[in-house]
Amino acid sequence: MTTVSATPEQIAKAPKVALHEHLDGGVRPATIVEIADEIGHDLPADDAESLGVWFEEASSSGSLERYLETFVHTVAVMQRPEDLARVAREAVVDLAADGCVYAELRWAPEQHLSAGLSLAETVEAVQEGITKGREEAAGLGHPIVVGQLLTAMRHAKRGLEIAEVVVDYRDRGVAGFDIAGAEDGYPPILHLEAFEYLRRENAHFTIHAGEAFGLPSIWQAIQRCGAERLGHGVRIVDDIDFDAPGGPVLGRLAAYIRDRRIPLEMCPSSNLQTNAVPNMRSIADHPIGKLKDLGFRVTVNCDNRLMSGTSMSREFQLLVDAFGYDIADLRWFTINAMKSAFLPFDQRLAIINDIIKPQYAAL
Repeated sequence: MTTVSATPEQIAKAPKVALHEHLDGGVRPATIVEIADEIGHDLPADDAESLGVWFEEASSSGSLERYLETFVHTVAVMQRPEDLARVAREAVVDLAADGCVYAELRWAPEQHLSAGLSLAETVEAVQEGITKGREEAAGLGHPIVVGQLLTAMRHAKRGLEIAEVVVDYRDRGVAGFDIAGAEDGYPPILHLEAFEYLRRENAHFTIHAGEAFGLPSIWQAIQRCGAERLGHGVRIVDDIDFDAPGGPVLGRLAAYIRDRRIPLEMCPSSNLQTNAVPNMRSIADHPIGKLKDLGFRVTVNCDNRLMSGTSMSREFQLLVDAFGYDIADLRWFTINAMKSAFLPFDQRLAIINDIIKPQYAAL
């Protein structure tokens, strides 16, 4: 039977699940301009349109370190409680308008203290914004469930402190924990105390691993730290021999991750920008296609909508254009993500059976 690629209209209507979405990577350019003017922060462009172009161009240098530098400007406008709440509210509304029915917004509270807020106060400000955003989205006919992921910066030493806030607020909107920042030189093991604490407290966490560094980072994240999901994880392809006689042969680590159904939070456009995989010149070169064919639990995400000039719909469209995916494939990605969400099982099941499956069937 011949399959037909998903159309742009179907992609726009399709329900989506965003697991890897940085709050400070999805700020509206107009919001950055407005807040920056209020607080006296200098920007590389004066108007929203030019600023949006600057972010995307600066993020496409092929360097993760250069990519991360763009966050200086978004973090700068997310220091006051009202600004944190506004950015969170707008992110929720934007994701819902794009068809997301579930999202996890990750951000690093330790980077938002310059206006005198405590870690807890930043979390409460973001949660206020999420709550208002959900109400606004529902009023527009786009209901969405959203949780926070609190991130510790890899180069800092506040992992345990942030993990404790995760546990304190896990019944008040915080879904889990993450570490992020420059991967090379800052292995997951540096925050082992935080991960051991989270496991003792039965709390959820994911780890950025296998984006800018290879298999040792992934191995540490899974085997030493106990990550439930891998942020990106794209370099797991280094443990797969695609040229082996008789077809691809998985190494021990790749096989373990596939067999244990450990989710890969893949971000195609972002990976292309940062040259996460050598010799990747287009989305068609992204390993997501091969990993899907091999049965890994692959999910599709934006990473940073502002820096990549993207959306969940655009990421789906890029994959459809590159690999000819149809609605069944997009449904597979979406259910993979919802199964992997840091949400109680019964709530995940309800979203899958009552929202995702019926809406895909309607397409």
